[in-house]
This record gives sequence, structure tokens and C-alpha cells, in this order.
Amino acid sequence: MPPVRVHRHVLFDLFGVIARTQSPEGRARIERVFGPPGGTEFWDAYWALRQPYDRGDQLGPDYWQSVAAKVGTAPLPDDRVAALVTADVASWDDVDDEMVGYLGALKSRGTRLGLLSNIPAELATHYERRHGWLKTFDVVAFSSRIGHAKPEPEAYDWCAAALGAPPDDILFVDDRAENVTAARAAGMRSHLFTGAPGLRAVLDET
Repeated sequence: MPPVRVHRHVLFDLFGVIARTQSPEGRARIERVFGPPGGTEFWDAYWALRQPYDRGDQLGPDYWQSVAAKVGTAPLPDDRVAALVTADVASWDDVDDEMVGYLGALKSRGTRLGLLSNIPAELATHYERRHGWLKTFDVVAFSSRIGHAKPEPEAYDWCAAALGAPPDDILFVDDRAENVTAARAAGMRSHLFTGAPGLRAVLDET
């Protein structure tokens, strides 16, 4: 049987690949804490204003007040802001144990692993404290820590430098097409993640 090919450097996205995206229950909890208007108007504001928060330009209180201003509600009291930060963090905390286990298998083959995630400071701190499997990665690039967020080219450049590898020696894995396209523009190989079987077909090829 031929040996399994070793991909020397693999750079992973977190949410939608290793951790799951927000559940309907998590989203509903955030809406309940925030209050009206909810629905599409609320989530449009949530995402439209997310990039500066992910990049570390803002912390939770400023982000949530900007969401309130965008949807036209009064400034939020401090206790509601704190509750929103807590609910938001909880909504992103569901991890795919199969993918976490697969990271260990890749590591045992000699693959150097990186993580590049758009993640605000409060959520980054939560993951650092709660999820010991982050130590599997040789490089962890949380956007709020490095000051760059996908699909900004500087985010990919930062990771290539931290991994000590030329971009074309790195396989980037993400579930969002715009981030995969940006990685290719930065010179990386890339894989659009649609599930573990498809990723294994790429990484376990001989």
C-alpha cells in the first residue's frame, strides 16, 4: 500500500470547519437578549458591523452599541451588553469532535498546523481558556490578536510568516468561498470545506 502523502503545512479556519456555526437556539437567545427588532434587520446589522470587532478594533461593548445604533434602538444598558457578549460567545462554542480528532492524526504525520479565525477578543479568550486542543496547532492566528481579519491579504501573509513557509506550500481550508479565493490570491493552495469526507479525500490522498 503506498504511503499517505504528507501535506507539510495546513492552515485551518475555525468556525464552520472545526467548530460549528451558530445554532438556531444560539441565535434565538441573542435575539431575546437584544430585544426588538430581531429578524433580518438585526442580523444584517450584526454581520455588517462584525469585521472591526473581529479584527480587534473594538471590544464587545462598542460593537453591541454600534449594532443598536444601526437598527435604531436606544443605547443599551451595561447589563444587557454583558449578557449579549455572554450569549454571543456561547453561540459559537459547539465543536466538532471528529475534526478535533483528525487534527491529532494530521499532527502525528508530521504536518504543521495553523489556525486562522475571524474571532473577537472575548470569544478568543474563551477558546484559549476552554479548549486545550488549540495546543495541537503550531500557529494560532486569532484575528483580534493579529489585527487582520479574513479576507484581508495581511491575515494570510501573517500566517505564512508565522508558519515559516512559502504560501504555495500551505493548504488553506475554509468553508467560505471569499476566504478561499483570498487565500489563492495570497499564493496559497486552498480547499473549500463542505465536510470532513471531502477534506480527508484531499489530505489523505496518496
